[in-house]
Amino acid sequence: MRAKILALLLVAALIAAPLAVPLARAQEQPPELTGNWQQDVIALGKWFQAHGVTKIHFSVQAAGDPNSVMRMYGIVEAANRINKVWADNGINVKITVDTYWESDFKKQFDNFVTQYDLGQNGDFFVNSYIYIATLAADGRLLDITEWVQKYWNSVFSDFYAPLMKAAQYKGKYYGIPQDTEARPLYIRKDVAKCMGWDLTGLAEKVKKGEFTWADVFLKAKEAKEKGCADWGLIHRRGSAHPDLIQFIFAYGGKLYDNKTGKLVVDKTAIYKWFATEAAFADAGLLPRNILDWDWATQIHPTIVGESKAKGGTGNTLFDIGGTWYWTEWQTKDYYLDPHTHQKRPLTPEEVKEKFYYTLFPAGEKGDKPVTLSQPFMWMIAANTGKDNPHYNDPAYKKAYEELAFLIVVAASDPVINAVHSIISAHVPVRKQASALLKNKTFINNLVNLKLPFSQQVIDAIAPIVKKTANPINIEFLANVSYMLDYTHLAPSHPYYNKLADIFKDALDKVLKGEMKPADAVNYVVQKVKADPDLKDNTEIIGEIPAHWSLVPQATTTTSPAAGTQGTATTSPAQAQTTTGKKGGGHTGLIIGTIVLIIIIIAAWLAVRGKGQ
Repeated sequence: MRAKILALLLVAALIAAPLAVPLARAQEQPPELTGNWQQDVIALGKWFQAHGVTKIHFSVQAAGDPNSVMRMYGIVEAANRINKVWADNGINVKITVDTYWESDFKKQFDNFVTQYDLGQNGDFFVNSYIYIATLAADGRLLDITEWVQKYWNSVFSDFYAPLMKAAQYKGKYYGIPQDTEARPLYIRKDVAKCMGWDLTGLAEKVKKGEFTWADVFLKAKEAKEKGCADWGLIHRRGSAHPDLIQFIFAYGGKLYDNKTGKLVVDKTAIYKWFATEAAFADAGLLPRNILDWDWATQIHPTIVGESKAKGGTGNTLFDIGGTWYWTEWQTKDYYLDPHTHQKRPLTPEEVKEKFYYTLFPAGEKGDKPVTLSQPFMWMIAANTGKDNPHYNDPAYKKAYEELAFLIVVAASDPVINAVHSIISAHVPVRKQASALLKNKTFINNLVNLKLPFSQQVIDAIAPIVKKTANPINIEFLANVSYMLDYTHLAPSHPYYNKLADIFKDALDKVLKGEMKPADAVNYVVQKVKADPDLKDNTEIIGEIPAHWSLVPQATTTTSPAAGTQGTATTSPAQAQTTTGKKGGGHTGLIIGTIVLIIIIIAAWLAVRGKGQ
């Protein structure tokens, strides 16, 4: 009997042995990432194969304009590259990627949140950095800090530093920059020429902080006085867009406190912003109702148009805009052709001929020039890999997370980033990608679609490359890449949009002459204190500066030669002060004369009275 029992146990053990091996292996942790992409991909592939996983499925949700599809196909291409590495090394594992596109990035964010709660979201979410704080706080994004640090020297040190900061929430990484933009100050070359202003070297002067907003004002005033421009300055309408908050940074202020995690109302910087725009509006250089202007029928036609005196839609010397304007002017019917009297886009050659561009100038001497970006990010869902075998096993879950990160590293390849930059008119997020925009071999390969991409991706981007890969546009993107070293970011804070709306309302009142800048700052403070959300999440710092003006002293420069500052120029405030002094001098002389006559008459009467 004992022999039979032992025999049965032996048979049972032999039957159970094959089943026990996968269970034991399932407890083995996947290899730790080392920072060497090729090595890590091979090691992870072998781990999956050893654990019986041969098919892995991911999906990506991305958003944007039609030319920005590499936000989606970058993930596809990265997965294909990993598949090739595995195939070349005899690893029988393959990744497939489903793609989902949405033109409205706010709608796509809402979809992601809803789908996440149902377990139906994509593994990769490609959208604005502004959503990182909300999604990370809610536990919907994967914390990739440890792996970013492992890959810092080999990959992420090449990214522009401010953009990497934008990928963080409370000091941890939840995203990797995918693309971005800058917001230059555009200057019309033809208007400057009409003024006799040589723009040579101006960008460098702005970079050094030698050309400030006082200089912008004086030049704008000169352009209008000489009949060269209908307006001195044009900028966007709207509220939460970040164009105008650049003034806060240019005047040395801030909008967010990293230590407290709170928004900041910097009264000093905000006052200077409001006072600067008020000076332009009061001088007739900036439309008082600019925040009501229509994007397509007023703002852009004025930026690109000819002067009204020449039968055009109006023009301006300066414009605060974005790098994407450069190609938008080539695709939209903003320009009224003075010869055909028909609206049409500009050609790349016309855009280059018309526009000079610099950083957003420093507020005052001693301040620094700035620009502002809203980078898009590769983000990995916290439940990435959920649709794959054994996901609920911690070891498998970690392996899928590591693989998702390696896909994002591959999608951040400089070539992928440079191609996306060119076809979508965005600025590269990596310095190596920026360098490729000046590489003739790379550009030639792009134009001829000789790229190290899978045929699937080549076919997807071919029509876009044909329309966008123009040498002039590529040169522009290469030239503005340096601006990312000066970039700032709007706060990634759940209540920032509320604060931005208050700024917009206050500025609108200033521009329309309904409030003085100081009153508008106090209006902002009162609105913040009255809002339950903002009240507890906002710091109020600084004071309204006394006796501050955009151009504190009269500036007189004379020289008719091109490249000089032009004729004598005085700010409106100075003109008023000067006029007051002159008028006061004449009035005082008249009053003094009358008083002297009265004294003489009184003395004569007194003497006469004594005599009587």
